[in-house]
Amino acid sequence: MNDQNGVVSIRAIEPADIDFLFAIENDISLWKYSNRSSPYSRNLLLDYIANSGRDIFETKQVKFTIVDKNNSPVGFIDLFDFEPFHHRAGVGLVIAAEERSKGYGAAALASIEFYGKNQLQLHQLYANIAVENKPSIELFEKQNYVLMGTKKDWNFYEGKFHDEFNYQKLI
Repeated sequence: MNDQNGVVSIRAIEPADIDFLFAIENDISLWKYSNRSSPYSRNLLLDYIANSGRDIFETKQVKFTIVDKNNSPVGFIDLFDFEPFHHRAGVGLVIAAEERSKGYGAAALASIEFYGKNQLQLHQLYANIAVENKPSIELFEKQNYVLMGTKKDWNFYEGKFHDEFNYQKLI
């Protein structure tokens, strides 16, 4: 869709992404950040991909595959809790562990901001980030997301409660 300086593009999720999606969604180390506690089956994910073409105005969410300049998937980015009346949405991002620190996250955020502003007329995006997720905090702050507040004891994992930051960016 939108190429950011030749670093990445975001495109619709495709059936060919199933192995990559399966690996990301079933990475237990990421579950605490996505409020999950069990794996997804390959069939469930194939159904998800098959239905991913539904309109964001209906589903209130959309997921894109982030691909590098060789069209290889490196992560996913999604808009969720889409509120067209208020012109806002949440943004979620995951980059495969072996692909981090290459500028893909920043370029994908720029792409989703462009898409959100120009295709959906969004005025703002927000992100919920676990306080201990330092790489995500650093990424979003570098992209001019502003810390709006802390949700105390918001999530429970690893046997205890964890705070979550709320970041916002006007686009």
